[in-house]
Amino acid sequence: MSAAARPPAGNAVTASHASSERREAARFLLMHPVMTTAQYPEEMALVRRNAAALRSTFATALGYTLVIEASFARLAKAPLPVDAPVRPARRSNGGDFTPRAYTYLALVCAGLLSPSVGEQILLSQLVEQLRADAATVGISIDDALPERRALIAAIGLLLDWGVLAETDGTVAGWSERHDEALLTINRSLLPQLLARPLYTVEQPDQLWAHDPDLPAQPRRDLRRRIVENPLVRREDLTESERDALSRERTDITLALEDAFGLELEVRAEGALAYDTEEEMTDVAFPGNGTTRQAALLLLDALVDTLRPSAGADALVSGRLVPGVLATWDLVADNLEHLAEQNARSWRSEVISDLGRLRAEVVQLLTSVCLATATDNGLVLHPACARYRPEPVRSAAKPRALRRLEAPGLPDLTEPLFPSPADFSDSANEDLP
Repeated sequence: MSAAARPPAGNAVTASHASSERREAARFLLMHPVMTTAQYPEEMALVRRNAAALRSTFATALGYTLVIEASFARLAKAPLPVDAPVRPARRSNGGDFTPRAYTYLALVCAGLLSPSVGEQILLSQLVEQLRADAATVGISIDDALPERRALIAAIGLLLDWGVLAETDGTVAGWSERHDEALLTINRSLLPQLLARPLYTVEQPDQLWAHDPDLPAQPRRDLRRRIVENPLVRREDLTESERDALSRERTDITLALEDAFGLELEVRAEGALAYDTEEEMTDVAFPGNGTTRQAALLLLDALVDTLRPSAGADALVSGRLVPGVLATWDLVADNLEHLAEQNARSWRSEVISDLGRLRAEVVQLLTSVCLATATDNGLVLHPACARYRPEPVRSAAKPRALRRLEAPGLPDLTEPLFPSPADFSDSANEDLP
């Protein structure tokens, strides 16, 4: 090719940079579906530069609506199936929202939307409006400490989203000493919090229900499941979604990598999209902290004890699903043993309350789709085999890592549970 016919190298660099920018913005929006210019000025600039491409990407790939204005961006996600993991709102300390906190969140938003409210409002005025609205609908509230905490959690979430901003004074000061605070309202963002306008629904549960008038789109629904869920169980897919996963795995893999930088892994028992940058999750696992360490070590201990083989199944809600049952007695015995081994490094308040530790561990494993709690015990999904630590004595890489590094796509029929020969006979050896 002559020099005159050779395309300029700058074009490829520019296209690659634009694609990388768009992907970075899309990833940030998935993690922060409500974002404001005041809180994320650089990220908002990135979103605005790629506005058209991002709207198209989310609409085509996931069926999501992206609203971009001067002061905010709002990614309105479509409802997930009822069997999807629960993703609760969280308080500033990381705890889940209580039903009371959700009630206050609705009341605060209703109060802020009142025609008499302008661009700013005193916190005391907002509380008075909230109490009046609550009385109108028959909700009883008082000034007890649990009530104040629930109210502060609701207002704190709106502060985190950028719907409210503390202009003078703080919400914390009002909570502790009833000090006054002046709040500024992002009135253009506030109505965008709901993914579906209120005038289109007659019952509250319709806000998160699927629109029956929309045609089924198995490919889009499958991509949505994979992007939003830590693990997609094959038994939870519709027949059309299973067919799409089988026939169009390569196209789905390329689409997820190009749009969001996610790598797709498919196995006989299900599929998952993982982020090599370890950024796109609201529930980190594995990770630091007593609960995460206990959950990881518990998985290793239970899998080593039960030694499930490929094709193992267990009963959940009246149907057989891939996995193995660990009885509650077995779970409790292993957690007690692990607590004794790690008494010096784990939180003392958790060590002294093994019931609390079990509840936190089960909640974590359930939230990342690795286990299902039943009346008889904890059903471990075959994906748990990915998280078994490798003993120090062995220099070989974990089996899951060897699979991920193998060229090409994995065999769709290959199970996640290993053969019995893959289990180590020295489960109590020191771990890295």
